[in-house]
Amino acid sequence: MRTLCLEGRISSGKGEGAKFMKLPWVKKQIKEELGFVPYPGTLDVRITEASVKLKKALAEGNGVKILPATGFHRGKCFQAAFIAELKCAIVVPEVPGYPEDLIEIIGPENLRKKHHLSDGDPVEVKVML
Repeated sequence: MRTLCLEGRISSGKGEGAKFMKLPWVKKQIKEELGFVPYPGTLDVRITEASVKLKKALAEGNGVKILPATGFHRGKCFQAAFIAELKCAIVVPEVPGYPEDLIEIIGPENLRKKHHLSDGDPVEVKVML
């Protein structure tokens, strides 16, 4: 299995990921496709310029598609490894104007608290292709 390594720094989000991860149809699809019920929130990472180029390739890749309910946008998830976390994924929303230098990591628990992360901490995310 090929991996793509994205690098960046932890960043605070707006809380939109938490709202999305609480939706029953999102939780169901993540559980069925990725094997875990997502914690109701995401860990935001502002990625480097080099990683932005790699993320663009992901958007065209074959990730796990999240099929939206009416009024929501589509998205893709890609299995990932983050620190020692094997069951996690990155979310690539198909939302107009979504920041190209941002990735959101989801997992079965609060990754920020579990790994004692603060804004500005450098991280590396290995995305499975």
